[in-house]
Amino acid sequence: MKSLRCCWILLLLITVSLLLWYNHITQKGEAVLGLRAYVRISPRFRSSSQQYLALHCARCAVVSSSGQVLGSRRGREIDSHECVIRMNAAPTQGFEADVGNKTTVRVVAHSSVRRLLHREAFFFNQEANTQYVVWGPERNMRQDGKGRVFNMLVKLTMKYPGARIYAVSREKMKQCDRVFQNETGKNRMKSGAFLSTGFFTMIFALDVCDSINVYGMTDGSYCSLTNSSSVPYHYYESNRLDECGMYRVHERVQRGGHRFITEKQIYRRWASQGKLKFQYPAW
Repeated sequence: MKSLRCCWILLLLITVSLLLWYNHITQKGEAVLGLRAYVRISPRFRSSSQQYLALHCARCAVVSSSGQVLGSRRGREIDSHECVIRMNAAPTQGFEADVGNKTTVRVVAHSSVRRLLHREAFFFNQEANTQYVVWGPERNMRQDGKGRVFNMLVKLTMKYPGARIYAVSREKMKQCDRVFQNETGKNRMKSGAFLSTGFFTMIFALDVCDSINVYGMTDGSYCSLTNSSSVPYHYYESNRLDECGMYRVHERVQRGGHRFITEKQIYRRWASQGKLKFQYPAW
């Protein structure tokens, strides 16, 4: 009987040790992924000779594309940061007083790549020092010749050899899904949601920045307030659907929507850890 009890105790110790080891390896793997999650696209892209993003910033400004930035007069403050991270093809010209004009990185959705192409001379000549981080589903970003968006980006690098364009790896895309599920308890795909460019931008900023100041992003409760003002979804598209209207539509749709309000609730929890601060509007 005593021998059997010892065997059970030994088995329990081994099981616990294995669980601790697995958890350590998993966490270590997530950490090691780091900037290797952002793979440079080049005319001679080869999986065996991949180059990865090399960027570290002490202070970052993340600038939302929301109409909330209009009238902020924070442009000079934004440009004072070591790195300024913008989303998609959001323009700075004509909005410098509110959003600044410095751009270190643009985090771009697969669906917004065509907007870069429409103004490619500006983005890859005038903003030649900007780095681009492009995210998208496997069907668009696959690297076997069948990824439509990936192929566009390869052609861009042929035309502009100095362009620094990086693809978010498949492993990183899966990691972002896990983050969403860990934070919400919901499987991203089963819930019918697509992560937003804002979500990928926040994840990216957490990867490369020591401290992050966010401009133009409201918290998750803003649109439920009776005194919430009507602002454009994008600061550069004043005649489109207002921001809260867009958020409500996406939050309620069963399939294919971004969960903007849910994501902002996640950001609030991240902000409580001290690395992330919402400067305008202040949270």
